[in-house]
Amino acid sequence: MNRRSRPVRLLAAAAATALAAITLTAAGPGADATTIARPAYVPAIRHVFVINIENKGYDTTWGPTSAAPYLSQTLRGQGVLLNSYYGTAHNSQPNYVAQISGQGPNPQMQGDCQLYSQFVQAGTVAPDQAVGNGCVFPSTVASLPTQLSGAGISWKGYMEDMGTPCRHPALNTQDTTQTAKVGDQYAVRHDPFMYFSAITGSPSCAQHVVDLSNLTTDLASASTTPALSYITPNLCDDGHDSPCVDGRPGGLASVDTWLRVWVPKILDSPAYRTDGMLVITADEADSPQSDASACCGEGPGPNSPLPGIAGLGGGRTGALVLSHWTSGNTWSTTPYNHYSLLASLEEIFGLPYLGYARTAGLDRFGLDVYNNGWK
Repeated sequence: MNRRSRPVRLLAAAAATALAAITLTAAGPGADATTIARPAYVPAIRHVFVINIENKGYDTTWGPTSAAPYLSQTLRGQGVLLNSYYGTAHNSQPNYVAQISGQGPNPQMQGDCQLYSQFVQAGTVAPDQAVGNGCVFPSTVASLPTQLSGAGISWKGYMEDMGTPCRHPALNTQDTTQTAKVGDQYAVRHDPFMYFSAITGSPSCAQHVVDLSNLTTDLASASTTPALSYITPNLCDDGHDSPCVDGRPGGLASVDTWLRVWVPKILDSPAYRTDGMLVITADEADSPQSDASACCGEGPGPNSPLPGIAGLGGGRTGALVLSHWTSGNTWSTTPYNHYSLLASLEEIFGLPYLGYARTAGLDRFGLDVYNNGWK
């Protein structure tokens, strides 16, 4: 059933808009210099965890024959399943970028940025879209991390197999992480923070974008857990490769094994138990050939004829949301995509919408997601 109560949500949104107090903050590079009060329908979430798996369509992940029973059954029974959640592009890289910036794709991004190229910008068009081609956006292009830093809100990216913090190729050189290696299955294209010069050029990058092994220590207390923890498994554990270079099966089987290790650490952490929310989704559906469907009215954007290689979007992936404010074994049919996720995170943290997150009519998480009767 669809747990959204749209009239209630719209009334709450209108009330929140009317009452929102706007205050100035010291914004980071490219960030909007304002914060806003969170809408009335958004609960008091203070810690958000986001996990992406790779290239899995909705039926593959959530269907009755899913090879990930811990995800599709055990965890699904604890949260709300968004069964009309979609990726925004093919291939992988632009979907991750969409989640943290609202920027649409361009041809090099759609090709997964084989060359770690500088984005050559010719201008900007509404809504906040950098016009041009390339992969690493200039420091003037805003992102959720620059918004968070500007507002004094903590964040970290946790990247499995990253090893050296803030690791990325030299600008305008080949990305050698496109293929997994034994002992190093980190993929830069699945680490969206590395595509923003405002992040990679900052002395604090090494404190913000770190190896996954740091997460265990950071989860020890609420005070050491960032407000936003963005978590990317390696090329085997995210299901991208099958079989994996190290001999493991890969696909959803390896996804499930990885989740069984890391999700309990998150759910048992003081931060999650106090005021946390966990979102698990996939970057895109299985392939452009099998699913390039879309939702939510996204258009082609200024840089590519279509957001997906063979269609408007990245396909239907689904997403699972767990928190104290969601009811287990429920679902929502409201259409969402990666821009919706960005907008929903910005609402939680009291930040203005960036890029396509400000698309007119775009749904953000409402009482269909925060559905356990907390209002």
